[in-house]
Amino acid sequence: MSTKSKPIASNLIPERMLSQDAYSTWLGIEILECEIGRCKVGMTIRKEMLNSMNKAHGGISYSLADTAFGFAANTHGKYAVSIETSINHIEALDEGDYIVAESVIESVKNRLGFNIIEVKRGEELVALFKGVVYRTQKDWE
Repeated sequence: MSTKSKPIASNLIPERMLSQDAYSTWLGIEILECEIGRCKVGMTIRKEMLNSMNKAHGGISYSLADTAFGFAANTHGKYAVSIETSINHIEALDEGDYIVAESVIESVKNRLGFNIIEVKRGEELVALFKGVVYRTQKDWE
């Protein structure tokens, strides 16, 4: 009889990840849609997220995109970690703006995954995040 745990269903992995992520919880990130290889998350910009110019700190949209990236990368059922990321900030964000980040795996090469994440305010593109993920052999249990 094996004592090995059963792998967790891929659609439940992002929910588990969010429940264990104090920072994303503080940000107020919510999962809007998720399936294997794709995840969409959203959040509202709050006053304590503003910089000295009264605009959202760049780290806020980066964090939202990074969360979408991590969730999508892990939906394949294996632990996945980012090894390189970057972001282009296109539009400034204000308090009260609701932003959405959608991560779609663009290409998978063995253990590497390449993702493009669009951050939008409504239909307007406000940031473009690119990431490379390394997928381990460890199953989510």
